[in-house]
Parts: sequence; structure tokens; C-alpha cells
Amino acid sequence: PMNATEAGDVLATINATLNATSGIALGVGYYFIRRKVIDSHRRAMLTAVGASALFLCFYVTRVALTGTHDFAGQGLARNVYLAILFSHMVLAVVVLPFVLRLLYLVRHGRFEEHKRLARFVFPVWAYVSATGLIVYLLLYQVYGYA
Repeated sequence: PMNATEAGDVLATINATLNATSGIALGVGYYFIRRKVIDSHRRAMLTAVGASALFLCFYVTRVALTGTHDFAGQGLARNVYLAILFSHMVLAVVVLPFVLRLLYLVRHGRFEEHKRLARFVFPVWAYVSATGLIVYLLLYQVYGYA
């Protein structure tokens, strides 16, 4: 059987995959909406939402199992990591209600409002997905944690 640390490391890998999935789905959704292929855009965006929702569930589970980790890198690497982590965390919290608003607007057929808001939300959400993957790589694959 896996101990809590091993389970947490597996969940971290799953979360990195979910972040990557969300980021790719966002890009695919952007591609389709630019070409006005609405059904494909909707499927891609729901994939991004689903991957992000699963990420949140698994992230909370991982933190409950293992707590937070101290980055093992030092000097410039540590400063870069912390800057990326801080921006990732703040923007992840900020973007969530806006993603929910986008879903609400679509559900209620308010497509022009959705379009206007999505222009601001999309790059933030894409940044959060990309930096989530970078945080994982730095913390679990490159420098490790203490």
C-alpha cells in the first residue's frame, strides 16, 4: 500500500496532467471560437472546466494528505519559483468566479457579454494552467521539495 507522501506525489502528477489538459483545451477552444465552430468550442471549454474542477478536488485531497511542501531550490531558482507560485495562486483564486460567470452567461444565452468577459478571462486562465504545470515541474521534477 502507498503511504500518504507517495499518494500525494501521485496526486500531484495527476494534477499536473489536469493543468496541462485544461491549458490544451483552452487553446483548442480558442482555436474553434475564432473559426466560429461553436459546438467544438463548447466541448473544449467544458473539458477545460472539468479538468480544472477535478484539479481543485485532487489538490485539496493532496494538501489534506501531505500538507504543503517547501521548495528545495535555493537562490535565484527559489525566488523565481516563489514568484511563479504566488502569481499562480493569486490568479487561480481570482479567475474562478469569472469562469463561473462565463458559464452563467452562456447558460442564459448572453453571448455578447460572455464574449467580452472571455477576452480578459482566457489569458488569465491560460496563465494559471501553464504556471500550474511549471510549479509542478520545478517542485516535483527539477528541484524537489524538503
